[in-house]
Amino acid sequence: MPNSSVPPSYSILVTGGTGFLGQALCNMLLAKGHKLTLWVRDLAKGARLYGQRVRCVSSLADLGPEEAFDAILNFAGEPVLGPRWSSARKEVLHASRSGVTQALVDWVARAHTRPRLMFSASAIGYYGTQPPGDPSVLGEDAPSQPIFMSELCQRWEQTAMGMAAYGVSVVVLRLGVVLGQDGALPRMLQPFRFGVGVQLGRGDQVFSWVHVDDVVTVVSLLLARLHATPQSLPSGPYNLTAPLPITQSEFTQTVGQVLRCVLALPAPAMLLDLVLGEQATLLTDGQRVVPQRLLGEGYRFKFEHFEAALRDIEQRRG
Repeated sequence: MPNSSVPPSYSILVTGGTGFLGQALCNMLLAKGHKLTLWVRDLAKGARLYGQRVRCVSSLADLGPEEAFDAILNFAGEPVLGPRWSSARKEVLHASRSGVTQALVDWVARAHTRPRLMFSASAIGYYGTQPPGDPSVLGEDAPSQPIFMSELCQRWEQTAMGMAAYGVSVVVLRLGVVLGQDGALPRMLQPFRFGVGVQLGRGDQVFSWVHVDDVVTVVSLLLARLHATPQSLPSGPYNLTAPLPITQSEFTQTVGQVLRCVLALPAPAMLLDLVLGEQATLLTDGQRVVPQRLLGEGYRFKFEHFEAALRDIEQRRG
């Protein structure tokens, strides 16, 4: 008789597995004994990161219709903050998200055995932006906006929900800024490490963040529901942000204290608009996003406070 205390091992197809967050998720899944197949652009990078622990494919055409996966983790996507949002750049951003996701939907449509669950990344950009000083709280039921970042996420999520037509339960993770050893945080901290901090815009815009450990833990907990009845499978959007967002000025002050940087220079919104164009709103307009569903389901965040999260990351950095 099998030991019921031993958690099941799942076969999982992963996109975005060589990125910052993807690596954290894959390492967690491997540590739990799951079998991973990574769809990657760079086979050499996949081999360098994981060796023989995972199977890497460069095209979904390498997967026959007889392949069977219990779940899909879809975390592919070009970084949003970077080159100006020209028409061509916007299409690249859409293709790296909705295009990849549609390819997964098309593959599942042909598969003989379909996964039961897909996690698809999104972002709190779905809600658009809030003017500085707006006290409104954005839960999962908050509306979207007719601006590019929101439309990017809307299209991404709508494409992912196409999986539902094939009996796949879809969890959409609307991520805040994920803090860890890689990703956005090192770039944000770089000026402070040189002794001169930067406060973006007015300083009262809200910064919604989450520690990478909480992202990994939430995915692990939701994935564990795979062995439950179909009616118990998770689905729909989850805000994946710490429950206590902070303002930009609080961010600057806290980073200054932790990194012992006593000088913080302003970066006026007008200057950011000049340098970054349309995407400057990602830095100058805030979002007060809260994880209502996770809190309602009883999840307790490992890192609720930004200072504790930052000190943990700095301690790991050594």
